Amino acid sequence: AEHGLTRIAVIEKGWIGGGNTGRNTTIIRSDYYQEENSRFYEFSLKLWEGLSEDLNFNIMVSQRGSLQLAHDEGQWSSLSRLANRMRVNGIDAQMISRDELSRLVPILDCSDEARFPVLGAMRQGRGGTARHDAVAWGYARAADRLGVDIIQNCEVQDYIWSGERIVGVKTNRGDIAAGKVAVAVAGHTSVLAQKAGLRLPIESHVLQAFVTESIKPVVHHVVVWSATYFYVSQSDKGGLVFG
Repeated sequence: AEHGLTRIAVIEKGWIGGGNTGRNTTIIRSDYYQEENSRFYEFSLKLWEGLSEDLNFNIMVSQRGSLQLAHDEGQWSSLSRLANRMRVNGIDAQMISRDELSRLVPILDCSDEARFPVLGAMRQGRGGTARHDAVAWGYARAADRLGVDIIQNCEVQDYIWSGERIVGVKTNRGDIAAGKVAVAVAGHTSVLAQKAGLRLPIESHVLQAFVTESIKPVVHHVVVWSATYFYVSQSDKGGLVFG
């Protein structure tokens, strides 16, 4: 409405939240070193902090804290440098000792016999998770209230052309005419762009995640193994999410 667009349709191949949105590790944070990344992700984290109110829908933001583990002196030095840079940029960060880390995450092996011995960690207290399904449905409800038509189980297969201009899309449920067509399909962006004659500098890579069955709460933070950049958190349903 702010941009004068009142007739908008979202064409969804499957169901709302059934694609990449519903298959991610749900982590939100702003612990980045580069100035551009730092400001970008901190702005994003601040949006997350107010998104439930903006959408009038509980997206289950849980700022349980993000912990990046240091496994040797080099990583401790690098994480300390990162924490200092974050604080200079006005972002919360602190270095914590192995003893303090062990109290925060009792299930973590902080002994000298661990495969990747832990010296301590960098903690961002405002980091955490947001429920991906709730985010998708929160946005869908907000869009619906604004008059957006959401058409599910409708796969875009090609474009409709008038000369050199795209004037609609072909779907498995028929043609849809449109004055403007926007592409927002995550990993399939290069595929649909190619159908429009565009070659984008984008490569899609598979990122594997693993979720266990529901168990009693054992991990109350987002924990990142810096040695391999492997991380784990626990969902509200009890499943441990590994990525």
